[in-house]
Amino acid sequence: MHNTRQMTDLHHQEQSPKKRRKLPRSFKELTPSNHFSPRTFFHELVWKALLTKRRGEYQEPKFPALHRGELAITWIGHASFLAQFSDLNVLIDPNFANWIFLLKRIKRAGLRASDLPPIDLLLLTHAHFDHFHKPSLRKLPSPKIAVMPWGMGDLAKNLGFGRVVELQWWESFSHEDWKVTLTPTKHWGARMLHDEHRGYGGFILEHQGRRLFHAGDSAYFDGFKEIGRRCPPEIALLPIGAYYPDSFRNVHMGPDEAVKAFHDLHAQWLVPMHYGSFKLAFEDIDEPPRWLKELCHQGGLTHRLRILDEGVPLVFHPPHNRHAT
Repeated sequence: MHNTRQMTDLHHQEQSPKKRRKLPRSFKELTPSNHFSPRTFFHELVWKALLTKRRGEYQEPKFPALHRGELAITWIGHASFLAQFSDLNVLIDPNFANWIFLLKRIKRAGLRASDLPPIDLLLLTHAHFDHFHKPSLRKLPSPKIAVMPWGMGDLAKNLGFGRVVELQWWESFSHEDWKVTLTPTKHWGARMLHDEHRGYGGFILEHQGRRLFHAGDSAYFDGFKEIGRRCPPEIALLPIGAYYPDSFRNVHMGPDEAVKAFHDLHAQWLVPMHYGSFKLAFEDIDEPPRWLKELCHQGGLTHRLRILDEGVPLVFHPPHNRHAT
């Protein structure tokens, strides 16, 4: 086992001094965008969701038998994915919850945690409750290695992980013949009011000649161009929801910016995420994929767009036989 650049293991992490932060003067100061008021938050994100019937069904797991170089991706819902190679199962930002505090899940997860195969590697992009969901993590079949941004290791204690690795931006961790690199994103990492030391980012996963990018949560920023220069991914998992009103774009992307990021990354396949599961903003729950399909049709990208059904694996064949089934 080796690492590229510097890797921080949970057993050797150094605690950075905590910055003192004043208490928020209003509810809207709880996010960097300063875009919430209690009344609109409750009406748009809580009340409307309560009145919406939960839809979707758990899928019977049908994981494909893979040959070396083939990659199967299953969207579980929201930002949760299972990525499978012939010899490696990777789970990213798992969330199986029907509720996150007052936020109701509008569409069920595509899989149950109990239906997952053994997990070799767990990637967690940041500490927000919809991405680092402890009840979901406790249900997992004991992942061997969990990789996450800096400052999150303490949250991972007693969750059953064999090993916890923290990375800084552009640090990589390698094991056997796979490698994970943490990339910058435009978001924020604090889980509560006083933990701004926690990191955030996206992940580049490299294995068997394939390169997959999961952007976590992110607004659009020029950093996608840097990722495209340094390690252009073959497949880009990009968020497209929670962008309206426009002030939400300080921390999230809409479909228009996801297409722009896709071009910046020089990726071959665009797989959207972060929509349809929870009502996190004011756009209609079905608007993000509709708009994305329209934009891809206008831009001649329809053949490179793959909108996944929750719980249904899609196999991406090697580049020399470039198609998805």
